Formats: sequence, C-alpha cells, structure tokens
Amino acid sequence: MSKPPRFARLFSRLLANAAPALIAVAALVLAWEGYAGLSGISPTTLPAPSRVVSQAIEHRGALLENTIPTLGATVFGFACSLVVAFTFSVLIDFFTPLRRALMPVFVVSQTLPLVAIAPLIVLWFGFGLAPKIMLVALVTFFPMLVALMQGYAATDRDIEVLLASMGASRATLFRLARLPSALPYFFAGLRISITYAVVGAIFAEYAGAAKGLGIYMLNAKNNFRPDLVLAAVSVSAVLTLALFGAAMVIERLATPWSQRDKGRRP
Repeated sequence: MSKPPRFARLFSRLLANAAPALIAVAALVLAWEGYAGLSGISPTTLPAPSRVVSQAIEHRGALLENTIPTLGATVFGFACSLVVAFTFSVLIDFFTPLRRALMPVFVVSQTLPLVAIAPLIVLWFGFGLAPKIMLVALVTFFPMLVALMQGYAATDRDIEVLLASMGASRATLFRLARLPSALPYFFAGLRISITYAVVGAIFAEYAGAAKGLGIYMLNAKNNFRPDLVLAAVSVSAVLTLALFGAAMVIERLATPWSQRDKGRRP
C-alpha cells in the first residue's frame, strides 16, 4: 500500500492540530449567533455573526481597499523592526557596556502607551507611511531584541572554547556559534512580535490616516455600524493569523534541524 503524497500528509497533520481550535471557535460563533437571534438584542448593539459575514461580503471592496495600506504599513514596519532589533542585538553582544546603557531606554520605550504616543508621532512626522512604520517598529522590536540576546547567551560554552582554541576571531565565533544558537530564540520572538504588528499599524491609523483598517473601524463606529467594525476586526485577525503562519513556515525552512529534534521527542 503506497504512502499518501507528502502534501496530503502535511495537510492532514495541520488539520488535526488545528481541529481543537476550530471546534472552539465554531462553538463560540454558534453561541453568539444563538444569543443574538433569541435575545432580541438590537443589531446596532450586537450584530449576529451571520450579519457580520454578509456585510463583510457586501463591503468587500472597501475592506480590501483599506486592508492594503494596513498590510503595507505592517510589513514595512516589521521589516524595519527586524533590522533595528538585529543591529542592536549585535552591538550589545559585542560591546557589553552598551547593554547597561541601552536596555533601560528600550524597557522605558515599551512602557509608553500607544494611545498617547501615536497622535504625537503623527503630529511630528505627518500623515504618511513613516509614522505608521515607526509605531509598528516600536511595538515589535523589543521582543525580538530580547529573544536574540537570550539566544546569544545560550550558546554552548564548549563550542565557543573550541573555536577560540582554533584561532577563531570574535566575528567568526559569532557567525559560527552564537548566531546559529540564537535562531530558535529569534523565531520565538518573531512569532510574538508579529501578533503585535497589525495592532500597531491600526493604532497608527486611528491617530491619523486617509485609508486603512483603523480609519475604517473609526468611521464605522462613528456611523453606529458595529457590524462593519467587527468585519474589519475579523479581517485584521485573519491578517495576523496569516502573518503568524508565514513566520512559522519561515522557521521550518530556516531551522530544519529543530523540526527533526521535535519529531524525535517521545
């Protein structure tokens, strides 16, 4: 008896892993639909999921038009965040005094409430793409920075000693030992950060934008259309899940040895 194709096996495994979450979401949606239909609550207060879906389909053009700017701000902001986090992690790893100088500043940057800082950044840098990129980077770079630093610190000491005894420079030691050791930690931080990226972009649009899911939600709220607000929220959730899934795919491709180790665990 021949084995099923690799794609079919992968799809069945993914479906089996996702089944509990799908069942939980389906139960929640059914309970919501039942309550909205039987309680007599007004659709302008709590629209049923079926109404949210129908309105999302009806206004799909406007939703797509506003999703593209949000996705662009998210991707560009997250790319800048990756560059900034990696750059500072390398500098801190090579120059230890920088850790004491910069880490308090980075920690304080994460205590700034987005609701307060977003309007100021828009005021300082205008209504274009730049403030949105900056806010997404501000929200997402810290988890990746901490993950990278923890990954460098987790490098096997024996490997470092061996490379040093063979005359490896600090840069070579970093490239051959510390950077590979940090990859699993980096992807853990990446998965955490990517879930914040869309939220950061939407907050920036709330503060000031011509288009985007944030401004779409704000307009729908001001027009007393909770069904359209929830439709936009659903789109942002799907966008976040898609980016999270892309991060997991990239992790599988970049660290195949990690996946093999997981497969050998009892």
